Amino acid sequence: MAIYDDERYMKEALKQAKKAYTLGEAPIGCVVIRNSDGKIVGRGYNRRNTDHTTLSHAEMTAIKKASKAQGDWRLEGYTIYVTLEPCPMCAGAIVQSRMDRCVYGAASPKSGCAGSIMDLFSVNEFNHQVETKSGVLSEECSEILSDFFKNLRFKLKSLKEEAGKESEVEDETI
Repeated sequence: MAIYDDERYMKEALKQAKKAYTLGEAPIGCVVIRNSDGKIVGRGYNRRNTDHTTLSHAEMTAIKKASKAQGDWRLEGYTIYVTLEPCPMCAGAIVQSRMDRCVYGAASPKSGCAGSIMDLFSVNEFNHQVETKSGVLSEECSEILSDFFKNLRFKLKSLKEEAGKESEVEDETI
């Protein structure tokens, strides 16, 4: 039986989330490890706005890289670590890739499909179920997301106020 260092790998996923934050993307990060030796075989971070596609979720990128590195779409004997609970698309991809485990940090009450809204990992009718562990470094994972969205709201408010001032100036010049 493998011994998992969940906090270590979640810290690696957080490093990926920080890359997304730097790009102005929602800071969600992910790594995929091979359970037998703990080697990271796939990394990803959110790039939806950068790539202009909803498919550029952290999990999708990490799964694609892990599959390429292993030369197979089947990732039996692997664990995925993600800073935010997977959405329906990503949870489905995790099930379809046949990963053993999914470990996530922060819950996603609006789109989470590893227990928050539904649990796609435990549907007995699927040909594969995924062991789930939640709440690993949840404070850190939640904090980076909260900080990002707080800063985003501040920027949007500032832009709105700036636009209001500009229209006042235009009104005065008419």
